[in-house]
Amino acid sequence: MSDRSGIFAGDDPFQIARNWLAEAEAKEINDPNAIALSTVDADGLPNARMVLLKEIEADAFVFYTNYESAKAGEIDQAGKAAFVMHWKSLRRQVRVRGLVEKEEGPQADEYYASRSIKSRLGAWASRQSRPLDSRTALMAEVARVTARHGANPPRPPFWGGYRIRPVEIEFWADGAFRLHDRFRWARKDMSALWTVDRLNP
Repeated sequence: MSDRSGIFAGDDPFQIARNWLAEAEAKEINDPNAIALSTVDADGLPNARMVLLKEIEADAFVFYTNYESAKAGEIDQAGKAAFVMHWKSLRRQVRVRGLVEKEEGPQADEYYASRSIKSRLGAWASRQSRPLDSRTALMAEVARVTARHGANPPRPPFWGGYRIRPVEIEFWADGAFRLHDRFRWARKDMSALWTVDRLNP
């Protein structure tokens, strides 16, 4: 694109995303890596929730969760997901749609080990998305898993990462008079080259 320059410049959409996130980390007060993750259930009913993006790889976006949660079940069933990352401070957003695969190897172990001890024990204690009798019951389960696993709990077998490999990435930046700048990177499959289009606001 002849007019794709400045904050949109470059041939690698993942690097553009990393650059934007780095700028947001200096300006956003809370969770600049928060994304609104969208999935669909078996009936095609959409679902959305906020999660934290933990890594932008060379060709994918990675986050972590409980594999027994509602979002994990929907991801496993569909094999696809989408998310939007929005920064009010920068007046920018990134939209991603793609295929999803699990990350449950050494990379997931390393990230889990980097979390605080309370977060690691919380991952063991929470039966995410399922009914809970009371806060007291949850804290009792935290105490139980703490007694069982101690100060260095291993990563639970039901907890790990998901890697979203995009087929579409859209970058949006606010423009005067609602004349925003939008560029969409798209590819038919993982082996295809990206095509880039400027979109109407």
